[in-house]
Amino acid sequence: MPYSRRTFLQQATAGLASLALLHQATARPAALTYTNPVYAGQFPDPFVLKHQGRYYAFGTTGQGRTPDGRIFTLLTSDNLVDWKVAGGALTPPAGAEGADFWAPEVVYHKGIFYMYYSMGGGAIGASVGHRLHVATSKTPQGPYTQTALLDVPASKFTIDAHPFQDTDGQWYLLYARDFIDSDNGYRPGTGLVVDRLLDMTRLAGQSRTVMRARHDWTVFEKNRTMPLYGGQTFPEWHTLEGPFVRKHGGKYYCFYSGANFLTSRYGVDYCVADHIMGPYSEAGGGKGPRVLAAVEGHVRGPGHHSHIMSPDGKQEYLVYHAWNPDMTERQLCIDRLAWTSQGPRCLGPTYTPQPRP
Repeated sequence: MPYSRRTFLQQATAGLASLALLHQATARPAALTYTNPVYAGQFPDPFVLKHQGRYYAFGTTGQGRTPDGRIFTLLTSDNLVDWKVAGGALTPPAGAEGADFWAPEVVYHKGIFYMYYSMGGGAIGASVGHRLHVATSKTPQGPYTQTALLDVPASKFTIDAHPFQDTDGQWYLLYARDFIDSDNGYRPGTGLVVDRLLDMTRLAGQSRTVMRARHDWTVFEKNRTMPLYGGQTFPEWHTLEGPFVRKHGGKYYCFYSGANFLTSRYGVDYCVADHIMGPYSEAGGGKGPRVLAAVEGHVRGPGHHSHIMSPDGKQEYLVYHAWNPDMTERQLCIDRLAWTSQGPRCLGPTYTPQPRP
């Protein structure tokens, strides 16, 4: 058969098609996996909101500002793996120059997005404690404007606000606050409480303790001097922080991070109750973080997490931060959560390729 231009084009087309199929086959495994971190920049205390099929992640900026002059780094994604920077989320409030801004969480209620976070300390002074604030926006990406103070008069240091709506529609707020007493066998340090919200910007002022420190693994620092409490030195100061509630099997699971975020002891544990207001039980815990813990030589300081469902709504994920090898950035990571007969367990932290959500 004569070798015509048509024959050449047919063979070339077939060859290109074969190359395309080979490329797809070679690329397919990579496209079906992800490897932590899913965002390699600085992104502490990650919270992820899903709204109308899109994910919005909010991260702590401390005293810093995003390039657009705002507070709290904002990322967006369609799949929990590929994230794009979308500027900052919160317009700096007047009179807050030099303050630290920590741990934003956002919920949507009756057409308004509410952002909860703490502000205090930082360059304005170690004797200035953190207090909880609320900002609002009509869009998930903001910019948010600070609108209310959620004051807790009994505490000089109040952080990590977590709003939770029960199945009956009532909203509650969990947060972390300081306790300096050692009553009832508790140890001084930051613990967890819950209060009812009268509306989205007002607390009922009837808080109950969710969990306080009792165990060695949650120590933050020994012989810690606290300017906030008149320079008093505590032989041991403990930390429980970053509460996040999930209702599962008719019970309320309050997940939290414990210990010093710089150490290999830092991780995620939980307590459980029959009612959102408690009382809560450690459910056999006390020896260390059962949900998410460091992996020697690979993952350090995993924690301060939020929960989110995969794009298909079938798999629950923990979204958390962990240190980079040089411990200069806390980076965004995700891993699957399993509800086992022993309780909730994260299938991680992982540092090798994993199936994509």
